[in-house]
Amino acid sequence: MKAPTHFLSMTYRMIHYVLPQVHALLRGWRTEAERIPDPELRRQALASIETKTFHCEGGALFALLAQQRCEDALRFIVAYQTISDYLDNLCDRSTSLDPVDFRALHESMMHALTPGAAPVNYYRFRAEQDDGGYLERLVATCQETLGRLSAYPRIAPVLHELAGYYCDLQVHKHIRVEDRVPALKTWFEGYRPNLPEMAWYEFSACTGSTIGIFCLVSYALPGDQSLTDDLIRLVRAAYFPWVQGLHILMDYFVDQEEDREGGDLNFCFYYDSAEQMLERLTLFLTKANESIAGLPNAPFHRMICMGLPAFYLAERKVAKQPNIKKMATELMRQGGLLTRFFYWHCLIYRRLKPLR
Repeated sequence: MKAPTHFLSMTYRMIHYVLPQVHALLRGWRTEAERIPDPELRRQALASIETKTFHCEGGALFALLAQQRCEDALRFIVAYQTISDYLDNLCDRSTSLDPVDFRALHESMMHALTPGAAPVNYYRFRAEQDDGGYLERLVATCQETLGRLSAYPRIAPVLHELAGYYCDLQVHKHIRVEDRVPALKTWFEGYRPNLPEMAWYEFSACTGSTIGIFCLVSYALPGDQSLTDDLIRLVRAAYFPWVQGLHILMDYFVDQEEDREGGDLNFCFYYDSAEQMLERLTLFLTKANESIAGLPNAPFHRMICMGLPAFYLAERKVAKQPNIKKMATELMRQGGLLTRFFYWHCLIYRRLKPLR
């Protein structure tokens, strides 16, 4: 099975092949989460699955790049994204503001990308301890997939680089409110010389996505000779910073009212004006499309880039925010036919989903 090169083929495969497997895998992890002994850990694990299923659904698109090993890719993507969503809940909605605790929790994400890494007590700096082995089983599932990759030694440095950015972000953005922005700015300055021109909050957004990891693992799974060192370099350069940045900036763009009401950090709040925000989002969309042009399966990656705005702009919360509707319309226009197609597809899917 080759990666789709047409949006109708991509949609058909997602609906009839990928999404049913994603939901089956999540049902399995939900069953595991229901058995967690500690009530707080159980609550956050279940909440992360119930409220963030769409993260796994979106990430699962990349499994189509794995061709005949699509099922292995889905197993990895769902497990790794479930770790990410669970830990995000533990840092954002739970009982701790301790960066040492957050760092220990996120060791699991690095171990998940390191076959043979022995588990440790990831909860060692927090009161809640007993998850019944839930997090370790998620880590082991990821390790099993990567352990069978002949190309693993060549992709490991990029996997660890991208995951390292992600883990650092999760630590910095969940500490005490008054410390978050200074910590993020200091962190950004260490990388600024090697980045395209961007602001600290845009860099933070670029680090907050897992899709570069999913893309690279899916490319590596078939085990053929097409995964050259040049391709690894091209995937990394395409997805970080531009495609990942577009991904997370769109996520924050639609969450503005919700985050303002909740007092949560939102990277879109730091633009000087709505006009600047639209200009920069348009730039990320343009650069994302330019960056994927040299990749194999370029039409597939273009559908990812054009689909990202649609995926987020189709959320019901956009209609409730008059201040961003004009910008949303312009972003749709910039995306063209593909974005409009995926937008209507997402609208219909989300409205029918409760009936499934």
